Amino acid sequence: MQRQSSPVADRDGLAAVAAVDLVKVYGAGDTAVRALDGVTVGFERGRFTAIMGPSGSGKSTLMHCLAGLDTATSGQVLLGGTDLTKQPDKALTKARRERIGFVFQSFNLLPQLTAAANITLPLDLAGRKPDAEFHDRLITTLGLAGRLGHLPSELSGGQQQRVALARALVSRPEVVFADEPTGNLDSRAGAEVLNLLRNSARDLGQTIVMVTHDPAAAAYADRVVMLADGRLAGEIQQPSIATVTEALQNLAAGR
Repeated sequence: MQRQSSPVADRDGLAAVAAVDLVKVYGAGDTAVRALDGVTVGFERGRFTAIMGPSGSGKSTLMHCLAGLDTATSGQVLLGGTDLTKQPDKALTKARRERIGFVFQSFNLLPQLTAAANITLPLDLAGRKPDAEFHDRLITTLGLAGRLGHLPSELSGGQQQRVALARALVSRPEVVFADEPTGNLDSRAGAEVLNLLRNSARDLGQTIVMVTHDPAAAAYADRVVMLADGRLAGEIQQPSIATVTEALQNLAAGR
């Protein structure tokens, strides 16, 4: 596992999203918890990256700060060339709606809307039309053509997560954040979703950042960023279940 800090710029210039000396402290005084302790890391465009670490390592906090869902105590979050930490609430809300996609463990589909309506909901709220060619390609890639008229209750868990993934991708955001996206799925459906995430990066050029605790899920990624005690603890390129498991064991042992 490489131990140097990751750069905040990719080979084409700016990273899709990056943290620069990011600090997040919860509470104050003797009860303060330093969830992130000066993290600097960049996420390259068009790649699938997993964030991993022991419980309490700061992986979810890092993702929430990168996605503009939580505010940093200090440091910067750069979405392309935009410093999210300096944006007023209205601009931050707009950035989340127009430039960032989200896939959560709980799907978060509206039960009264069809799959088709759930997919285009973010664009509808923004008053935008989907790119018809990309929309159709996305539906075909995700295997949803025969399910667009179904309500979420009429879909399996794997199908619901595919709808959630289509919703995250349809606006062609700069980054899609996936928070334990297979946590509510069986192994077969989980593998299907992870394949789709990987293919979204490889075939559609989408930047994917996923938080997971599962070495098998992380092995689908192009790269794994490891955290421990709120700090960057190294990374793994082209991970496998074995290399990720070994890295987690080393972190747990303090090596």
